[in-house]
Amino acid sequence: MMRVRPLVRLVFAAAVVTALAVPGLAQERAAATTQEIPDYPRVLLTAGRSTVMTTAFDITRIAVTNPAIADAVVVQPREVLIDGKGPGTVSLIIWGGGQRIQYDVVVDPGVPGLQQTMEQLFPGEDIRVALNDDAIILSGRASSNAVMLKAGEIATGAFPKGRLINLLELPGGSESQQVMLQVRVAEVNSRAIKELGANFFLAKPNWLGRVTTQQFGGANFDDDSVVLNDLLNIFLYYRKEGLGVLIKALEQKGLFQSLAEPNLIAYNGQEASFLAGGEFPIPVVQGATGTVTIVFKEFGVRLTFRPTIAGDVIRLKVRPEVSALDFNNGITLEGFRIPALITRRAETDIELRDGQSFAIAGLLNNTSQADGANVPFLSQIPIIGTLFKSKADRKERTELMVLVTPRLVRPLDPDEVPPLPTMQREFLPGAPDTSPSVPAAPQVPESSDLR
Repeated sequence: MMRVRPLVRLVFAAAVVTALAVPGLAQERAAATTQEIPDYPRVLLTAGRSTVMTTAFDITRIAVTNPAIADAVVVQPREVLIDGKGPGTVSLIIWGGGQRIQYDVVVDPGVPGLQQTMEQLFPGEDIRVALNDDAIILSGRASSNAVMLKAGEIATGAFPKGRLINLLELPGGSESQQVMLQVRVAEVNSRAIKELGANFFLAKPNWLGRVTTQQFGGANFDDDSVVLNDLLNIFLYYRKEGLGVLIKALEQKGLFQSLAEPNLIAYNGQEASFLAGGEFPIPVVQGATGTVTIVFKEFGVRLTFRPTIAGDVIRLKVRPEVSALDFNNGITLEGFRIPALITRRAETDIELRDGQSFAIAGLLNNTSQADGANVPFLSQIPIIGTLFKSKADRKERTELMVLVTPRLVRPLDPDEVPPLPTMQREFLPGAPDTSPSVPAAPQVPESSDLR
């Protein structure tokens, strides 16, 4: 107990001293909080420009808080070169001659200069320029769509690293900010094939022979017997003499027509895409391991577009694409049959008003192929030499047209929603009633009838 008492006395004394000193400590803190931040002299600059500042003493050292906004370098014992790089405010501290001075370097983004340029190029237009971080903001009203677009191009050229936000309003503009794009893709493919050729063969007990150009299927021999793999179009065989002929005389014509009408809605300035088709697998061999993975490739009718509403004009960046599988030009890899893709694609920028249409036509593809074969010497004999020749002609023509129609749309109010389609009658006739008939219950006479 004798050892604890000095400790208690010491704690009590410290508490008394703290209580007496609290008012003074509070006053010091209040004075520190009410102390004003010193107002340093300012150096005004524009981004991309420089200025030279002189001092009354020889400079020994300088410091800048953020060189990305402004940088300084000593060029003479009493001169400092200050370069403005980006918008903002930094501190510049200079030491020398046993003293230290400090400046606030304020870098202006250069908007006043761009504002003057706008006023000079577009007199009478209400175009206001502002800068927010890394974005250039154009606000006000423009008299035409051309003025708005040119003002945006000038602002982008003045600040190539900045993002442009064009808020200029145009007269006659619509309140709708959604665009529905109606696209009609029509494709017509016509094909014609002509094939002509003859193969002769002889099969007798002591004679076997054939004459063919090998362009079309012919006859084979197996143990004095004739094996016909393909009879072609016309087959003639004279059994008595063992003489036969296979004739390929074929003319084919085909016509293919495809029509797709995708509709897509996108917000102003946002990109939207549409795909009506599917995906097919492609095996891919991985490096040194040799493992095979599957990658899916899309095909079908694809539409990608980005609308920009400028008053009553809609600017569109459209990219329609039509692709189909082509097994004739495909490859076989490790037992997998991989088809090729026939792709027709167009990409363009167009400017339309609400309801106007733009046609992308003239996408023609003409293919012509002629294959011929003949038997030497025999094919050069007059008149009968034609029998020892064969040929195949193929011609194909494809034409594609894309019709684009943008429309400004708005959401429907609850009372404007149209009714859903309903079936007015049964899709299939009702099945006959096969349940056993039940005799009707006898009617009970009323009490008046029982009297």
